[in-house]
Amino acid sequence: MNIQVRKLNAIEYIIALKDEKVLSKIESAIVESQKREIKPFTQKQLIERAKLANKDYLAGRYKTQDQLETESENW
Repeated sequence: MNIQVRKLNAIEYIIALKDEKVLSKIESAIVESQKREIKPFTQKQLIERAKLANKDYLAGRYKTQDQLETESENW
């Protein structure tokens, strides 16, 4: 099912909705998703991040996969 069909199905569901609580939850989800809108990095930002990551790696500022796994066990 493509995204257009899914959107139309969602619209039809909302139109037929009679439960105020469910509609409030949908509205809250929409507002929250608009607040957290993800913006893609520009090419310049990506290059800067890569340069910084390389500097950190060369300076020994990184964790191995094993270290991360051990750390995450304590979450």
